[in-house]
Amino acid sequence: MPLDHEHFMRIALEEAARCKAEGNVAVGSIIVQGDMVIARGRNLVTSAHDPTAHAETVALREAGVAMQREDFAGCTLYTTFEPCPMCCGAILISGISTLVMGGRPAPGMGNWSDYTVERLIAFLQRSNTIEVVTGILTQACDTIRQGETPSR
Repeated sequence: MPLDHEHFMRIALEEAARCKAEGNVAVGSIIVQGDMVIARGRNLVTSAHDPTAHAETVALREAGVAMQREDFAGCTLYTTFEPCPMCCGAILISGISTLVMGGRPAPGMGNWSDYTVERLIAFLQRSNTIEVVTGILTQACDTIRQGETPSR
């Protein structure tokens, strides 16, 4: 049965809203196995004073505890914003089978204007190990990160 990407991205958006309310940059992630959410993560960098506490790494840590393992083959990670290189590396190491993304930086935005998850995955010659799905609730993901309330 195909996953309902919009349904699960809405759950990740709930995490983004939670971290925004806590004073962090609004990015949320969840990890799904089958049709069940097994882990949730939200950006905790500011509130936890931890530069590695990005939504994706928090979700991966939670999944490890929940599943009592570190190999997440067969799982899907949903995230409201394109993972940075650190998070992309962690996602690849974890064995996540599918990465589903909402928003992306505007072209030329930030320090990594040429960076994309797809380019990093191709550079690492891991394109055959993970499927990347983009464009899921992009407007809502971009809106919450930019400080507005997303419409449903």
